[in-house]
Amino acid sequence: MEKVVTNEFRIVEEPKKPMAMNPKRFAMWLFIGSVMMLFAALTSAYIVRQAEGNWLYFDLPNILTVSTVVILASSITMQWAFWSAKKDNLETVKIMVTLTAILGLAFLVLQFEGWKQLVDNRIFLVGNPSGSFLYVITGLHGLHIISALVYLIIVLVATYRFQVHSKNLLRLEMCTTYWHFLGGLWLYLFVFLLLYR
Repeated sequence: MEKVVTNEFRIVEEPKKPMAMNPKRFAMWLFIGSVMMLFAALTSAYIVRQAEGNWLYFDLPNILTVSTVVILASSITMQWAFWSAKKDNLETVKIMVTLTAILGLAFLVLQFEGWKQLVDNRIFLVGNPSGSFLYVITGLHGLHIISALVYLIIVLVATYRFQVHSKNLLRLEMCTTYWHFLGGLWLYLFVFLLLYR
């Protein structure tokens, strides 16, 4: 008697692996997305309101150009800190995070000086909508810079406690991402305000 061999093939679909993302990183990206939507709404409202008329046209304070250079320089120091942490060069991380914080503070001071120049030119928060929009947009961005500075200080303290190194980069990576986002956001806002002033 012959044995009949049958080959039964079953196609079994392997379960797909869920995307693995750290919950803190995911929350940060959700926050960044909400901030982007907030500023997209503000700039859209700016354009719509400008088209309605009764809009005061004025030049932006020159000091905002300086603040733009400062925030871009701070992105360089922040990235340098991240690269240094990947190489376990913790002394450089401390220096670069400190420099980033100093540049961030300088940015805020320059923004405040810009507001003072606006007041000197008789452009106020209350009054013509063009001035109101400028104060609200720059003020909200400034508040986010303050939140990033608090985060920078937390990262700096963690670095001094040897909690930031090549095998523990999440905190510094998130801080770096957020800082670059705020720098890019300011660049967008600055160009937008130059084009639609």
